[in-house]
Amino acid sequence: MIPFLLALAATATTTSIANLPGGDTARFTACLALVKSDPKAAVEQANIWREQSRTVVAGQCLGLAFVADERWAPASAAFEQAARQADLDRDGRAATLWVQAANAALAGDDAVKARGQLDRALLLPVLSGQMRGEAYLDRARADAAIKDWPAARTDLDEAIKLVPQDPFVWLLSATLARRQLDMPRAERDIAKALELSPDDGSVAYEAGNIAATLGRTDAAKVAWEQAVKLDKDGPAGKAAAQILAQAETAPEGRPSLPYDALDGD
Repeated sequence: MIPFLLALAATATTTSIANLPGGDTARFTACLALVKSDPKAAVEQANIWREQSRTVVAGQCLGLAFVADERWAPASAAFEQAARQADLDRDGRAATLWVQAANAALAGDDAVKARGQLDRALLLPVLSGQMRGEAYLDRARADAAIKDWPAARTDLDEAIKLVPQDPFVWLLSATLARRQLDMPRAERDIAKALELSPDDGSVAYEAGNIAATLGRTDAAKVAWEQAVKLDKDGPAGKAAAQILAQAETAPEGRPSLPYDALDGD
């Protein structure tokens, strides 16, 4: 399969994707291969294809090319344009494209745009239960980014109903509960996150944050040490190491939290 994709990518660099034989399916496959091998070339080729065809798949591939090149704002715009075209065509892909647009917007720190795009996705009845749950989770992240805590709680509660086996839902719910000083809820939800994902440094880190908020210094230290062990080079591990170093120099003070899951990476 890999040699086939490489051959498609090589073909796409010498022949415009828009002019490849085989219709949109073949063009989309070639575009995906080029996204993997050369994102910048994929952006150029997909843009030509979209300008010529104005099809949903061309716009989606352009969005994916921008994502691979970490150009979040144009990625979000490309997915949104494709979603609007899918809405007009009634081809069933609009909701997924609105979600992709929102995730690109979130990656680019545009939470307001992301929330509006997720509103559009969630209005459509075609999302599966799993995808709808993930969309509520993403919208909760957008809510939190603009500090709309009541909306974040509502969306997280909907996500919990739909994707209760996703530990990230419980982690975000516990983090939000701690921020709102709903400590019984924070304890319950972090316990569920630990049950589902005991080896996740972010979960261990938040367990430490909750323990510290409750004044359980020893338990907090154990949890933060576990976070460092599990996620040494990640944001949770680095934040935990910073707090532990802080505690060494000011053991009696409550540590400031340099990061939590609602802040993102």
